[in-house]
Amino acid sequence: MPFHELLRVALRAIRAHKLRSFLTLLGIIIGVTTIVGVVGIITGLNRYVQEKVIVLAPDMYIVTRFGILRSREEFLQAVKRPQLTWEEYQRISSGVLTRAALTATRSFKTLPVSYGSRRLADTFVVGSTANFPRILNLDTGGNGRFFTEGEDESAQNVAVIGADIKAELFPNQDPLGRMILVRGQPFRVIGHMVKEGKGLGINRDQLVVIPFQVYRKNFFAPNDPLDYFIKARGGVEGLSESIDETRAFLRAMRHTSWRDPDPVGFLTQDQLQELWRQISTATFVLLTLIASVSLGVGGIVIMNIMLVSVAERTQEIGVRMALGARKRDIQRQFLLEAALLSMGGGVVGVLLGGAAALTVKAVTGFPAQITLGIILMGVGLSTVVGLLAGFLPARRAANLPVIDALRAE
Repeated sequence: MPFHELLRVALRAIRAHKLRSFLTLLGIIIGVTTIVGVVGIITGLNRYVQEKVIVLAPDMYIVTRFGILRSREEFLQAVKRPQLTWEEYQRISSGVLTRAALTATRSFKTLPVSYGSRRLADTFVVGSTANFPRILNLDTGGNGRFFTEGEDESAQNVAVIGADIKAELFPNQDPLGRMILVRGQPFRVIGHMVKEGKGLGINRDQLVVIPFQVYRKNFFAPNDPLDYFIKARGGVEGLSESIDETRAFLRAMRHTSWRDPDPVGFLTQDQLQELWRQISTATFVLLTLIASVSLGVGGIVIMNIMLVSVAERTQEIGVRMALGARKRDIQRQFLLEAALLSMGGGVVGVLLGGAAALTVKAVTGFPAQITLGIILMGVGLSTVVGLLAGFLPARRAANLPVIDALRAE
């Protein structure tokens, strides 16, 4: 039997039972909607994390108290470590590390920031050395400048503000040269950064960056976190040697026994990317398994409905076989019906999943990306589920004895 004839018969059978067909599709629609939405959001999030969050250059690393912790034991060991200190940073930045091309440090906390009657209650205030903007590629885009090493060493009350801080405190004004208050302390704005989004877990657009010495004088507490940022000499090829040198130096400074683990943690671009891959993969697998349950239920529903359809249309099958239809024609017809049902559910699921992902992006700003590959995956997966679910009913229909089928009522 020609394919177009099989298609016509299959569509006629589906249209004859509209409500049944719709209910059959629900499981497939829910499963595909979930998968497409999850994959779209994770795909967009992966791209966003790579471009915006993991902002460390490949030849840079962070020395921190904790680093990346993979077990409860590592966490308990890290908690016992003392905080990194300014005195240790002074030694590190004095030139004793031959494999370090550039060093910087920073600490931060949330503080109230105000200008006139406008007040921001919890603003990320970062105290950093003058090299910090160079290491993280912070950019004013020509809107003023960052503070100098001399301004840091002399603890000048100057500040560089993020794009969102500018928009909230100075909606219709140029902030350069104006005085803001950081927990009551006056700071002169000397620059404002271009809009950049998040980096290393902090929204750069909502930062106020001030010299480390004035931060240390007015806001720093002994238990506040302090991180060192180091650029390796020799680029990526020199990264491992630079980390080993810094590790050995800090172990010696802290009198760490060779039996004991490192007294500090290290973060590199590769480590952050690998950590994100593990998190996103685990999330994707978990949500996909949940969605697969719905797809599986949808497949079972299709199989049961097709078995009912075979029972209801036994006489029709007998007549068609008596008129010359072959077993494979009957089997192909029922497989085509199952595939069309599931493909229809897949198309609806792709539309709903894509709409859900893009709605999340529009409402919350959470990144999402619907690609052609995701669309084809959703439709293809649903079609495969339909073919698998329709195989048994199609085979049963094809193997009906002609005489028994004709006698059926």
